[in-house]
Amino acid sequence: MEIGTKYFDSELNKSNKGMTIILQSLRTCSDALTDLVNLPLTYRDAYEEKLNCLVHQVMEKLNGRESISTFEFIESGIVNALVNYLSNGQYLRDKADELHDISSGIEKRFEAFTRLSLSLDDMPLSVLIQKLQCALSSVETFPVILSHLSKLRHSYATVPYGRCIKYPCLKVRFVKAEGETNLIDYTEDIMTVDPFSTMDTIGGFLWSKVSTKKDEHSRQSARSMRRKSSFRSRPDQVNIPEMQEAKGIFAAEEALRQTTSVEMTSLDEPDVDSVEQERHFSSEADSDMKTQIEGSETTSNFASGSRKSMINGHQPKSFSSEDSSLKLVFYLEERQLDQGLTLYQAILREKTRAGLGSFSNEKLWSQVYTLTYKTASNHEQNTQGSSVLDKVGRCEQRFPLFSTIVLSELSCDVEKSSPTYNIVFLLKSLEAMNRFKFHLIARERMNAFAEGKVNGLDSLKVGIFSSIPKSEFLNGKLTGKLEQQLRDRLAVSIGGLPSWCNQLMGSCPFLFSFEARYKYFHLALFGSSFYNNDNITSNSGPPNDRRSNFSILPRKKVLVCRNQILDSATKVMDRYASYKVAIEVEYEEEVGTGLGPTLEFYTLVSHALQESGLGMWREDNKSSKDEDNGTVVSRFGLFPRPWCSTLETSNGVQFSEVIKMFVLLGQVVAKALQDGRVMDISFSRAFYKLMLGQELGIYDIPSFDPELGRILIEFQALVSRKRFLDSVGGETSASMVDTCYYGTRIEDLCVVFTLPGYPDYLLSADADDKMVNMFNLEEYVSLVLDATLNAGILRQVEAFRSGFNQVFPIKYLQIFTEEELERLLCGERDSWDFNELLEKIKFDHGYTASSPPIINLLEILRQFNHEQRRAFLQFTTGAPHLPLGGLAALNPKLTIVRKHCSKWVDEDLPSVMTCANYLKLPPYSSKERMKEKLLYAITEGQGSFHLS
Repeated sequence: MEIGTKYFDSELNKSNKGMTIILQSLRTCSDALTDLVNLPLTYRDAYEEKLNCLVHQVMEKLNGRESISTFEFIESGIVNALVNYLSNGQYLRDKADELHDISSGIEKRFEAFTRLSLSLDDMPLSVLIQKLQCALSSVETFPVILSHLSKLRHSYATVPYGRCIKYPCLKVRFVKAEGETNLIDYTEDIMTVDPFSTMDTIGGFLWSKVSTKKDEHSRQSARSMRRKSSFRSRPDQVNIPEMQEAKGIFAAEEALRQTTSVEMTSLDEPDVDSVEQERHFSSEADSDMKTQIEGSETTSNFASGSRKSMINGHQPKSFSSEDSSLKLVFYLEERQLDQGLTLYQAILREKTRAGLGSFSNEKLWSQVYTLTYKTASNHEQNTQGSSVLDKVGRCEQRFPLFSTIVLSELSCDVEKSSPTYNIVFLLKSLEAMNRFKFHLIARERMNAFAEGKVNGLDSLKVGIFSSIPKSEFLNGKLTGKLEQQLRDRLAVSIGGLPSWCNQLMGSCPFLFSFEARYKYFHLALFGSSFYNNDNITSNSGPPNDRRSNFSILPRKKVLVCRNQILDSATKVMDRYASYKVAIEVEYEEEVGTGLGPTLEFYTLVSHALQESGLGMWREDNKSSKDEDNGTVVSRFGLFPRPWCSTLETSNGVQFSEVIKMFVLLGQVVAKALQDGRVMDISFSRAFYKLMLGQELGIYDIPSFDPELGRILIEFQALVSRKRFLDSVGGETSASMVDTCYYGTRIEDLCVVFTLPGYPDYLLSADADDKMVNMFNLEEYVSLVLDATLNAGILRQVEAFRSGFNQVFPIKYLQIFTEEELERLLCGERDSWDFNELLEKIKFDHGYTASSPPIINLLEILRQFNHEQRRAFLQFTTGAPHLPLGGLAALNPKLTIVRKHCSKWVDEDLPSVMTCANYLKLPPYSSKERMKEKLLYAITEGQGSFHLS
């Protein structure tokens, strides 16, 4: 009702005067829907059918012939009514103690809404999403805060460290709160404060100066610190260690300018100097990253944690916290500041609360801010971080997905009663429903089978269904604002992203385009050094240069052994995984070096980690071993093989070695993402979910083992059917038939308590003597699920995550979907259409686009099958996959030049320079001869790098 109350007379809003017919109709429906949902639970079930009819009416009205304006949509109350419906009346209620009671009701609401959307062919749901996007663009007031500073300037921050910094200070006057008796006045002078210091850190600094409960020794220490601060007030007298410490956020760029040479490192000898240099670079670059991403908002899912100190986490000794119950809190214009935010971020938050949609902070640096300080009461200490959200967070792992969404609060500063909050919340719920539609449909059919509404296990099968395109959940206006904010180099460098950027990116990343999220991801990885890349100013998408990360990071050349690739990879990653350096590979006894050999290194490691003898991956009836190289090939992608906790050896494989390989896999995957390399490995969707920190359930098993998944879902349906029959009448001959598996009793199936496909994995202590029957079927299904998705793979997944986290925090991936993560890691496929090839390939040195050999070559490439295209890419670029962005993203561009040969042209072979994506092609006399020689070259000319 915010628009109506803001622009129209209050008396007019109380009546239906001036309302359009469609607005009156929508408001009547939404009011009726809200009244039904708000009925007590004991009465609500009786009106379930009427409730569904009302939702159906609402959806049909949205898709009706009469157009609905954005104003009518917002003022109708439809958004609040639908949110209340999906939450089963629990939206924004204090329900921490009732979670178990209301969870099933929320899940049923989402199942019913999914069923409704399918019956309407998704069209009304798509219309609803479009109207929500228009409404969000209309009512949101998220600010764009631009720096408008032409260049950085050196300054001296008195608080909290007393040091020189390479960015502006904020001017602050600290004033004791009226009536405060436990504190003294600090000073009336205007202090220069490091804008990156958190309010907690500033409070620690000030506590030692203003507390009346300090003993004489502490007072002497404080006076000593003041004298030191006075000495430091002359920047020209700051000693060298302090200057080094004060490099702050731009230390990464300093390191980049200093690291200009590439040195060869033998993996068998320590490289102390370079490692120390890389440690310095890595720590300070990570400090930059944490400032921007983590320090921006402590409640963000993407960055859950605040940065306590700008300089590598060091805490000055004078920051006493002897009595944690008496810490300071600060107020700006009578509003308490969040202790976890930096001073800069806290001030920005207060400015945005003024309701401005866009403003400049050009005057921010010249203004003097008066911060009032007082001793924190117990209530004030507990207000930040002790809400219902915390209780819900602790329950996230125990509750179904949609209950978790509804019972959690969005991590943003928007008032919860505002239209913006409600719209974003509903979009988040609908996006999750769309993403997990298969789960909802499968579960709804299982419930229908259990209650006897459908007969036969075949009714559990879920066919092909449509989903709303992900692009419809993208908000163009918010994406544009984020892009504009990211283009302001200075604002980003000094931690000036408004809090909404990090908050919405953490809780609702689907609102932003993949390109914007990719840039945000790079900002997390490289901090301000990412702005050395000109692609940040482009709106065309992610950096279309597979060398872009390579140019940001200092390089370290390593020598590896091709025939012992896993041993070499382990040494490389153990030495360089935790450092912000891009590795450049050269092979022993080969002369090639640079991008091509490096890309092949990741390909070779990918293949080696898929070897069947390593015991890492499932090998079920849908998988097969590639006879040529002994690797596990699965139609549905790789998923970790389960290992029993009591089993240390299986088929000659030591589990300790499996763990080491998963650590290496995590390191290599993270390093490939950091350095912008592609890997030739096919993970299952379920394994990508594990990377993204998502939990797996019974409906995820069909994504990597369809046969096992189908059987377990059918078994679970029988368990649910038996439970329902027991609740309504007890055991009869009819109920026994209803719980048979395709006409066969469960005990007649002769299933034992071992994990299917892994006879050495015992599910219970008496597995050898225990047969599965109808009475222990639920226990069997539960144990198989646990072994397949949890206990059996937990140690492997944790090993992968620990290796990954050595490179960068794996939680940074959570802004991507599984499909997007696969594109980032494994590249993408281009359509090899003739015209597209002509457009994306460069022809030079004797060839043009119209040259007969070029026309023949493009026709040959277009006719290549999948394996031949892989071989061609491996031959010309060093990797069998194209990078993110396809052929157009190759840098240098794939170039075809004329190869000058002897008089016997048809006997010569093509040659390449993989580092330059440079193919030298002889002018063969015929297309057939060219195809013959090209196929021979791409199949036999791999495995080493020599001069061409």
